[in-house]
Amino acid sequence: MQLRFIEYLVAIARERHFGRAAAACHVSQPTLSAGLVALEESLGHRLVIRDRRFVGLTTEGHAILPYAQQVIADLVDIRTALAIGTRQLRGQVRLGCIPAAMPLIGGLVRAVRLAHPELALSIASMTSREIERGLLAHDLDGGLTYLLNEPPAQTRGVALHEERFVAVVQAASPLAARPGITLAELQSEPLCLLHQGMQNRRILDGHLARLALAIEPVATADSYVALLAMVADASLAAIITDSHAALFAAHPALAMVPISDKLPANVIGLVVLDREPMSPLASALLATAMGLAEA
Repeated sequence: MQLRFIEYLVAIARERHFGRAAAACHVSQPTLSAGLVALEESLGHRLVIRDRRFVGLTTEGHAILPYAQQVIADLVDIRTALAIGTRQLRGQVRLGCIPAAMPLIGGLVRAVRLAHPELALSIASMTSREIERGLLAHDLDGGLTYLLNEPPAQTRGVALHEERFVAVVQAASPLAARPGITLAELQSEPLCLLHQGMQNRRILDGHLARLALAIEPVATADSYVALLAMVADASLAAIITDSHAALFAAHPALAMVPISDKLPANVIGLVVLDREPMSPLASALLATAMGLAEA
């Protein structure tokens, strides 16, 4: 059994397309297909369901996939660890970030670059569930996500920020002059909110349920930028978090109104996969986040 054949299996499971998987492995599609067949023959089980295109993994393929992902991740870590003794830490740090945490990216990247100037960072906007899956599949080195609500499995985290819900309304609205507004009052306003696939929305829905309230938004989106555009141009109100205040503080058409209900803060932090030995890149992220938390 050759390691590159295991890499092919991980790639096809991730990409779900033979051409994209071959490109990710820097081989031709026939080479990738031949390698997968060789892996199946060496293990004595069919792993990939094929038609003229990729259909999925077999039961046996799914069974061995976590082990294959671990093997490939360990190989990357071995190469990285060997290089550390002769030069600074290098490589690409793959970081998933929930939209609510995007304002924290600049500070984290600055700190990582100061500690490890030869590292590159690749940042993707993801839901908290996508981040959890990415960490478990070794497709991510770390994630910025909520720590207390729906905490991701098998991770170690460092708290970096606390955010609170606020309302955003048009500056011309009578609500803009209010010192505060309750969720019960917002219930009667035409609202735009994040959709329920976003953990921030699920946290908000939990607060509403505890207050025996329910909100049916006029529109939903997966981006705070989209929500703010709808407030500015469609005469809607939105419930977002104060961590995004810089996005609209100078916007002449928008105003922020504090929410009067005593809601607990949402804790955002860095998470990495909790395993030993921890990968060098995950260790670097964790150490950097701990330094930021202590500063």
